[in-house]
Amino acid sequence: MEFIKEEIEDIKMVFIKEESEDMKIEETFRVKHEETDLTSLKVETEVLDEMEENDQHNNHHDFITGEKYCGYSQTEKTSSRKRAQKAGNRSHLFCQQCGKSFTRKGNLKAHMRIHTGEKPFICQQCGNGFKHKGSFNKHLRVHTGEKPYSCPQCGKSFSQHESLKDHVVFHTGEKPYTCKQCGNGFTQKGSLNRHMSIHIGESLFTCLQCGMSFTLKGSFNRHMKIHTREKPYKCPQCGKSFDQHGNLKVHMSIHTGEKPYMCSQCGKTFTQKGRRKLHMRIHSGEKPYMCSQCGKGFIQKGHLEDHVRVHTGEKPFTCQQCGKSFSHKGYLKYHMRIHTGEKPYTCRQCGKSFSRKGSLKAHLRIHSGEKPYICV
Repeated sequence: MEFIKEEIEDIKMVFIKEESEDMKIEETFRVKHEETDLTSLKVETEVLDEMEENDQHNNHHDFITGEKYCGYSQTEKTSSRKRAQKAGNRSHLFCQQCGKSFTRKGNLKAHMRIHTGEKPFICQQCGNGFKHKGSFNKHLRVHTGEKPYSCPQCGKSFSQHESLKDHVVFHTGEKPYTCKQCGNGFTQKGSLNRHMSIHIGESLFTCLQCGMSFTLKGSFNRHMKIHTREKPYKCPQCGKSFDQHGNLKVHMSIHTGEKPYMCSQCGKTFTQKGRRKLHMRIHSGEKPYMCSQCGKGFIQKGHLEDHVRVHTGEKPFTCQQCGKSFSHKGYLKYHMRIHTGEKPYTCRQCGKSFSRKGSLKAHLRIHSGEKPYICV
């Protein structure tokens, strides 16, 4: 009996020693693995800890044979470790085309439409397609006229929150977007992007029909409507259609009579901010567009382009009825009234109509008695 008792004691000591060494090795491996991949192991450790608790509860030792009974197999332990690693990586979804990562499957799905070009959200009124539901909802406000975002200072309303954000800086005078090359400041990021094309001189988008090039995709898309003759923006009062929403907005001022932009020097009002900006150059004398051949300066870029044709002799605007060509688009417009008989300018005093505004202005002097030209 004493011999058996001593043998049992020896077996106990050997087993405790072996178990202690195994725990040290396991602890060394655990610390090293933490340093290698802390993020994945955090989830994996939680699973393994649970397994260890079960192990302590279920395991027992047969001190007679020295064998250790385990409540789960090595295969099951490996499988549990893989599940833990999968749980740790579940929040990282990668785009197979560009490598961008996402935390949600829905965001990855929406991102993939950039590569596929899919536009599942279609406007029933104008047919425009959109990649995201949010963009589609914003677009619908063009048709409904909804403007849920109001400026707290002046009360002006906007259909998009981004537009309100851009508008507020006009009150604060803040210009958070600065050109790194020349130091000019801008209130909107889009204005800075357009400005950068001056320095870059790069035209990324070229029209295959007429060869005209553009630095911005939005400008290119607006230009393409000239060829497609698409006019999705319709005036609710008179039914006239426009290819751009901005043109419809300007047109609406004819019905409302609104001219919100006033010149601070002479009090003249304008329907568009850009028109007022051009007008201000009359007071300042600024003529930023110079002819490279004769040095003459112009207030507007379009006026310089028209002037250059004096030197080149180019007449790109041709009448489709008689074949006569003109150097200016406005001249062709006036000429077409000869064929159509249109006389849009009418005298309010006698009812006589004229094809040109200048002719009406000269006619009005008959009623006013004005004689502005003096012989010197």
